Amino acid sequence: MEQIRLDKAISVLGEHSRRDVKKLVSQGQITVNGRVARGAEEKIDPERDEVRICGRKVSLTPHVYLMLNKPQGVVSATRDPSEKTVVDLVPRELYRRDIFPAGRLDKDTTGFVLLTNDGALAHRILSPKNHIPKTYIAVLDRPVDQKAVELFAAGMDLGDGEICRPALLAEEPSWEVQPAARIVLREGLYHQIKRMFAKTDRKVLALRRIAMGGVALDPELAPGCCRELTAEERELLTRETADYSTCTRGLE
Repeated sequence: MEQIRLDKAISVLGEHSRRDVKKLVSQGQITVNGRVARGAEEKIDPERDEVRICGRKVSLTPHVYLMLNKPQGVVSATRDPSEKTVVDLVPRELYRRDIFPAGRLDKDTTGFVLLTNDGALAHRILSPKNHIPKTYIAVLDRPVDQKAVELFAAGMDLGDGEICRPALLAEEPSWEVQPAARIVLREGLYHQIKRMFAKTDRKVLALRRIAMGGVALDPELAPGCCRELTAEERELLTRETADYSTCTRGLE
């Protein structure tokens, strides 16, 4: 990657101005690869060089891609006057002032939310023409049957003129709470899964997103925590069309 000035690389994070960076450098509070920075104008490679501010490592890559395990009660927004948002959960070392959720989950829905500042990637993921599949686990008031599976597979009229696309539905016997079902959607209408199950006379008691495209939610990621995507995960999400077979394995 092209080298850029240290003060510019840090200031785009939104926490420190270029003047702040110059002051911190003069105080010896910024290190580059383990040594004290030579000056605010020093050139660095954001992809390769390790930069620490007051001992805290910071990520300086132009774009950030975070996997968040969203807990209940948090809204999928960048800011809200009265509610905690998914962005509020991002730790300081990963935070960027321009990050946003690439797609939304209802306040009471948990699981995988992608946070990024890469608008082009977010557009590709959310664009209707791409139909990136999202996989969910739903806890229900009663088990699914073959009729429900067929209704999901055919698509259905949700009312008010909304016709949803066909979706995959299958029992999920290994889930910790029963009865449970796995659903794979290629769109995201308002309260879509809850409305689809309502059409089969079932109520969704809990809903969790476990995958976006071919990328699964990290089982080691605790609720409310996030981590950067791996290079392999980023590659999967940058494809115009996700690997559908990966997302639907076990449902055929």
